[in-house]
Amino acid sequence: MFFLPLFDNNPTSRTPVITRSIIVICGLVFLYQFGLTEQVERLFIFSYGAIPALITGAEIRPNYFFDIPDSATLLTSVFMHGGLLHLGGNMLYLWIFGDNVEDSMGPIKFTLFYLACGIAATFTHIAIDPSSVTPLVGASGAIAGVLAAYLMLHPHAEVRVIIVIIIFVRWASFPAVVVLAGWILIQFLSAPSSLAEDGGVAYFAHIGGFVAGLALTPFMRNKGHPLFPSKAEEAHYYEYKEDDIEENIGDDTEHLAKHDHKADNRLKVLDRRQMKNAFVERYRKPQSNQTSNRTSNQTSNRHLPNVKKSK
Repeated sequence: MFFLPLFDNNPTSRTPVITRSIIVICGLVFLYQFGLTEQVERLFIFSYGAIPALITGAEIRPNYFFDIPDSATLLTSVFMHGGLLHLGGNMLYLWIFGDNVEDSMGPIKFTLFYLACGIAATFTHIAIDPSSVTPLVGASGAIAGVLAAYLMLHPHAEVRVIIVIIIFVRWASFPAVVVLAGWILIQFLSAPSSLAEDGGVAYFAHIGGFVAGLALTPFMRNKGHPLFPSKAEEAHYYEYKEDDIEENIGDDTEHLAKHDHKADNRLKVLDRRQMKNAFVERYRKPQSNQTSNRTSNQTSNRHLPNVKKSK
């Protein structure tokens, strides 16, 4: 059985500038990696990935590595990925859940929150095997913190997922609490098996990032945003928020009419909400007579031996 979230029915009131910026940066870094020769790419990953033995001082940084402080790799590793599927999976989760968390925190606090969760995830991975010389790369430790924040702030938001059981494909909608609880359960169940692997998925980094997200969210959320709200509380909060946005826009209508380009930017808030709701409504109830065919597109992915992915 395999399930993958595709989008949520949870509009935002502002453009998620930081979330989109992170996605762009990760994409550009991966494109740079992809353009390197295999040997240089391996050197790039070992130089900028987080290697526990170097960070703890158990090993000395080789002279042929790129010259950056070992502590700096706590941040650089968060923007690197070991393959296209690794990058695509992480960015999909960030695209779905990051915009609402950023909206609930604000761009500055969200940036600090994201980086703090990424660093916490790396330290958790280091604590499990401080003498490891396998580099850790990937944003999913930080994204795990984002998932924890979404769980605490938007537990009842509807998430659309695709479920694959052998050859059967189904679309379904679940509350975020079900989707994210299932995700973290998989991490805990898979973590013990990762101890014997040299490379692979760093499940303990995911768990560390998620725990950091749970701890930081109460302090990073916007004032007035409830934690683990009921459906009624969540609906009331967003009803008040939308009314406030529309009231502010309505008060400025006369002024905005004199400056059309500014009016367009301000009114995009409502346009995005309408477009997203229309998209969700279009796919809320798929037609029963449609059949789903699973197409397997294998993506070529250069093998990078001995690289630990926080996938």
